[in-house]
Amino acid sequence: MEEMEEELKCPVCGSFYREPIILPCSHNICMACARNILVQTPDAESPRSRRASGSAASDYDYLDLDKMSLYSEADSGYGSYGGFASAPTTPCQKSPNGIRVFPPAVPPPAHPQPQHHLLQHPGSLPPIPRNSCITCPQCHRSLILDERGLRGFPKNRVLEGVVDRYQQSKAAALKCQLCEKSPKEATVMCEQCDVFYCEPCRMRCHPPRGPLAKHRLVPPAQGRVSRQLSPRKISTCTEHELENHSMYCVQCKIPVCYQCLEEGRHASHEVKALGAMWKLHKGQLSQALNILSERAKEAQEFLVQLRNMVQQIQENSVEFEACLVAQCDALIDALNRRKVQLLSRVNGEHEHKLKVVRDQIAHCTVKLRQTTGLMEYCLEVIKENDPSGFLQISDALIRRVHMTESQWGKGTLTPRMTSDFDLTLDSGPLLQTIHQLDFVQMKVPAAPILQLEECCSNSNSATLSWKQPPLSTVQVEGYILELDDGNGGQFREVYVGKETMCTVDGLHFNSTYNSRVKAFNKTGVSQYSQTLVLQTSEIAWFTFDSSSAHPDIIFSNDNLTVTCSSYDDRVVLGNTGFSRGVHYWEMTVDRYDNHPDPAFGVARIDTLKDVMLGKDDKAWAMYVDNNRSWFMHNNSHTNRTEGGISKACTVGVLLDLNNRILIFSINDEPQGPIAFEKMEGLLFPAISLNRNVQVTLHSGLAIPEFYIQRHVEHPTSLC
Repeated sequence: MEEMEEELKCPVCGSFYREPIILPCSHNICMACARNILVQTPDAESPRSRRASGSAASDYDYLDLDKMSLYSEADSGYGSYGGFASAPTTPCQKSPNGIRVFPPAVPPPAHPQPQHHLLQHPGSLPPIPRNSCITCPQCHRSLILDERGLRGFPKNRVLEGVVDRYQQSKAAALKCQLCEKSPKEATVMCEQCDVFYCEPCRMRCHPPRGPLAKHRLVPPAQGRVSRQLSPRKISTCTEHELENHSMYCVQCKIPVCYQCLEEGRHASHEVKALGAMWKLHKGQLSQALNILSERAKEAQEFLVQLRNMVQQIQENSVEFEACLVAQCDALIDALNRRKVQLLSRVNGEHEHKLKVVRDQIAHCTVKLRQTTGLMEYCLEVIKENDPSGFLQISDALIRRVHMTESQWGKGTLTPRMTSDFDLTLDSGPLLQTIHQLDFVQMKVPAAPILQLEECCSNSNSATLSWKQPPLSTVQVEGYILELDDGNGGQFREVYVGKETMCTVDGLHFNSTYNSRVKAFNKTGVSQYSQTLVLQTSEIAWFTFDSSSAHPDIIFSNDNLTVTCSSYDDRVVLGNTGFSRGVHYWEMTVDRYDNHPDPAFGVARIDTLKDVMLGKDDKAWAMYVDNNRSWFMHNNSHTNRTEGGISKACTVGVLLDLNNRILIFSINDEPQGPIAFEKMEGLLFPAISLNRNVQVTLHSGLAIPEFYIQRHVEHPTSLC
């Protein structure tokens, strides 16, 4: 009930509706508020007078010239215009809902206005000036009142009743009427006794037995409403106030009285019984409410989902923050460990430099001591006055001095180690990496969803389509499509890329393939989608392949009929290759001139196209003229067999890859023994012919009876 409260409040005053009226735009407003927001337009500036005089804009340009009059002969009597009237220059107030309210006061005229210029309302209501305008506070449609003023708007008695019931239900709790001292809160009301009871008084004074058992007990609020509400007011016609509504005008969509039908503007309109239309509209409103109720239910479930998402977001946030802190702490720990390693290297360099310098100091100290001692000794020798004694040792001393001096030669007095450290820490790339540290990818992608309505198989190809889950926001770099071998074997990758649809060609006929797809990004690979089973065609339908044929081959009949423009043999292949199963096709000889020898058979995709079929090691064929035939492979001719071809003959080719054999027939009869054995790999139907021959291909044929009887029912005949 509390959610309904906003529907029961006036958009102007913000309070519950009091005497609500219905504007032509279907919005409601209090009668008093409607009087407060009236704006008067001078007679000279009324739409009618302005159209007559053609005068230019005046100080009252805020009122649109084309606003329709409230009175109209074609509609229900109330017109509206979709514009918003600009505010007059009079002071205005704001309602609690933010709607501007203009006081009804109008500047007094310079001369007393005659009484006939005002619309006098019955009762105590003051008169409403002529040419008054009202603007709907909700849709801002402006309306000019006719001579009836606000009485021309119907009263919304239904809304008034709902407001009364709502206010009654919000009132204070009712007390028991039978408690003698300090009445307790009433729990029920008896509609027959018209008395409110508390629970003890009900058990004592209104026991549920005897005649009282048939009385109807209702909750106090419901009982109060039924007691205090006055009898329902019967709505009267806005044009004939003494007449009650009795019919419903279908064209104007309003209730009308019988006078409106007899002498008013509704006389020629379609009308229906008021009760019937009341039930019909109630039913329509109930149906609309049922649909709206479903939407409200969905919205409620959606709100529950959103609230659950809030909790999940909070939990995921805590988990993600913990993961982020752990990752940053791991980086800090790794940096600290590296710092210890670098400091160890610095300390090692420090100790090495000190050792070298200290060793040099010790070495120089010893040499300097020796040099100083020699110098002092030589000075003492120079002081001697004995020439013979001096000359005995002078040469040796001179040599020692020169030798000692030479020991202090170049490089001796140069430090073996510099005081600078030759280590420079290159932290720039690491700092740049730290600055670029960001959330590139948080999770692996979700498993793709196969779009089953777009997945299909056609002949020996399969098309698959997929998409990411609707709520997935994780970036996807590509997809991997996998198929098995059509015989329950291992899956293999057949596509890797960014597309979400892929067609796989060259599958085996009459095979069942399992397919699945997964997504990947820098973080990893998603789970597989559901496995989709696809069945290829049981029978192979194919045509001649114009893209791989020799240029001299001439195609017609949708690539089912071929001939040649050259007198030399030229090769053309079928557009479908086989590597598994049993396949049979026929070629009808449409033209056969001058006894040529066309060759029929199978070949690899890269067989020679400018020689007779079977000349190389990549083709297996039977070439035939009008009298006999031969089998040929790698230019080796075998099994000459009597019986040739002519116009309208049919040559059949049966490739049994299950038993790895190739068999030929002419006019539904076998032509020679098994032509070739140990057939394997991917083989394409093939034919070589010249300009004297034209053939038409017939594919997708059933296995012939002669083969079923000889090789299927009696498989030992294959040996």
